[in-house]
Amino acid sequence: MIKTFEEAEEYILNIPRFAAKHSMEETKEFLAEIGDVSESIPTIHIAGTNGKGSVCAYLRDSFLEAGLTPGVFTSPHLVDIRERFTLGREMISREEFLELFLLIYERINEEKWKKIDYHPSYFEYLFFMAAAWFRKKKPDVIILETGLGGRLDATNSVSSPKLCIITEIGFDHMEYLGNTIEEIAGEKAGIIKPGVPVVYMDKPLSGEVFKERAIQVKAPYKAVSKECIKDPVRKGKGIDFSLHSVYYGYADFSVDTGALYQAENGALAFYGLETLAENGVFDLGLDTIKRGFSKMHWPGRMEEVLSGIYLDGAHNEDGIGAFLESVRADGARSRRLVYSAVSDKNIEKIVSMILSSGLFKSFYVASLKGERGADSERLKACFKEAGDAVSFYEDVSEAFKAMRTDLSEGETGYVTGSLYLVGKIEGLLS
Repeated sequence: MIKTFEEAEEYILNIPRFAAKHSMEETKEFLAEIGDVSESIPTIHIAGTNGKGSVCAYLRDSFLEAGLTPGVFTSPHLVDIRERFTLGREMISREEFLELFLLIYERINEEKWKKIDYHPSYFEYLFFMAAAWFRKKKPDVIILETGLGGRLDATNSVSSPKLCIITEIGFDHMEYLGNTIEEIAGEKAGIIKPGVPVVYMDKPLSGEVFKERAIQVKAPYKAVSKECIKDPVRKGKGIDFSLHSVYYGYADFSVDTGALYQAENGALAFYGLETLAENGVFDLGLDTIKRGFSKMHWPGRMEEVLSGIYLDGAHNEDGIGAFLESVRADGARSRRLVYSAVSDKNIEKIVSMILSSGLFKSFYVASLKGERGADSERLKACFKEAGDAVSFYEDVSEAFKAMRTDLSEGETGYVTGSLYLVGKIEGLLS
């Protein structure tokens, strides 16, 4: 019998992360027994390729600034699995994690579910725990981030969200979601429900998919394009940008991050909050939203963890493109980069983008331990063109230590390529 937090965590970690999914009907039925909190607590559902967690953070901090308590379920975690479950900024306790684990464990061992050999996948198990936790804690609002895709994602079993938000779409997890932007967007568009407002990032190819789905199910929609964002600029260690809405009017925002891409994520959150206000769900007020945005912090996204050293979890082509855009605007004299990646990413294309940018003086490349990490020979082949500017290490900690040692005054250090890499560094520094 499982009796400790460590045993519960080990059990969950040993569930295959990409196990065959159950039918959505089974997932909905299981959630109904746990309790579909979207029926009683206003729920915001967020999907997309890049930026989901940051949008969650913008929303979370805006609600907190309004004196409300948001319950937030996100993924992945960087260091501690409990990061996925928060009330405000506070993680779930180890005791409550174990309590919720056992609740789900007991349920799946009931005769009804054993008879059909039902067992939640890694992500489903965590989502059901979150649903049970929110039902118990009764936060003022729930923010749910999808795990993978949207249409078949466990979080899509909630029946009555008040708002859906879809962030930028890019090439990632193609083996599960499709090989074109339209196919991937089609899976993400699966969270759009009849009559439920949706706010989405309007990019070529994906924007039309979301619009068509919204019209098809009669969901009010708001398309957010780059043109909606005025004067995004990096100022020191933060960014400034402006937005305009019919409901809240013209607004200037200052955000404590050097990531220019956070202007797009902020815009999605802002227009989402505007939509909630227009529909009489929550009206936080413009000043509250501005204060909330100014306090937004999301670990591992252009995060300064030591003076002059930044972590960014960019791990696909679009994410790396946005990362390089922000690096280009940092004003540094020269830069050094620690890089690693997991094997299922298009590392060849990503490294080519990094090398051709000409932004970095030297590279410190390491393999991530574990079955998902890209092997050292593949990484060496990708960085071949860097010549003497690249050094290879057996361990991430060694690469990071070497980069810190080499940094001189006026230089900036970056770490990117994988959220798992960022988590390793966060763990080293904690």
